[in-house]
Amino acid sequence: MVFMSENIAVLFVFFISFSCLFVFRKIAKKIGLVDKPNERKHHTGQIPLVGGISVFFTIMLALLLIPELLLSPKLFMVCAFILVVIGVIDDRYDISFKLRLVIQAVISLMMIVLGERSLHNLGYLMGSDAIRIPEVASYVLTVVAVIGAINAFNMVDGIDGLLGGLASVTFGGLGLLFYLYGMHSFAVFCALLVTAMLPYIMLNLGFPFGKRFKVFMGDAGSIFIGFTVIWLLIVASQGERATAIRPVTALWLIALPLMDMVCIMIRRIRKGQSPFKPDREHLHHICQRLGMSSHCSLLFICAAASIMAAIGIWSELTKVNENIMFFAFLATFTLYFIVMNNVWRITAFLRRDFKFTKSI
Repeated sequence: MVFMSENIAVLFVFFISFSCLFVFRKIAKKIGLVDKPNERKHHTGQIPLVGGISVFFTIMLALLLIPELLLSPKLFMVCAFILVVIGVIDDRYDISFKLRLVIQAVISLMMIVLGERSLHNLGYLMGSDAIRIPEVASYVLTVVAVIGAINAFNMVDGIDGLLGGLASVTFGGLGLLFYLYGMHSFAVFCALLVTAMLPYIMLNLGFPFGKRFKVFMGDAGSIFIGFTVIWLLIVASQGERATAIRPVTALWLIALPLMDMVCIMIRRIRKGQSPFKPDREHLHHICQRLGMSSHCSLLFICAAASIMAAIGIWSELTKVNENIMFFAFLATFTLYFIVMNNVWRITAFLRRDFKFTKSI
């Protein structure tokens, strides 16, 4: 009976999400909630920014019907609603990034104070003693983590299917660990999140109706996904009694979006620019500069993210020492940073000697 109800929930979520996309895209065109081509955005035509709204609406409906999927579902829904509304306003009118950061910080504090969700235990990153953070410091760290997760997933939304693919990797990995550790309601919630994103991914990639029905996620969607990711990671790693993952595993589950964001922000700061200034130097842009098509870039990046998530899951199941996995993550990040910091020299070398790169 439980098995059947879960299957019905998945089918229900897929149908609602798919239907919402067609309803919301018509509304979006009437109110101007569309993405227009410019010097950074090379798509054709005005694309409705409704993918995130559809995913959000579907998940909120699922939580209203099955509130036991989450702890503090009402608080999650209120926080997510505020963030999505701000995201929609930003998609339509392009509000200041400073205002967005302030609102994200306020939502973080709501999560901490009202929901008692915070990063207070970093695990055994440095050896035999668990690193426990003082209350005020844990508040600051949690706010930074929430803002970081939201913007990490916002920044990777640069080519068709990428945000949905990377989010599916994270939610899929989390869902598996929730299931293996007996936290079945959270595992079902992760499965429903992936299911709700699937119709968006299909239309975003032009399947099965072609480019005529193409939609984008929009800032509303990337903000909602980033917030949901950090909410679930905190639930999974910071429980007082039962946890599904150790804190270091969370880094591996969001490794690629996190590393790409940090590298980009460091590069912008070194240039004297705002760390939130848009550019075309993300990993997906680099892949295209190397000559990969959009679909090849998508497969390559999602495969790399899946490998990193798989390493985290493997280390969790085999109980590899947390300090080993932490330093392995730092080594991976250092290698990624070095490659990305010298990527134009690398691409110039490849273009000169192997002739398979191109400009974008």
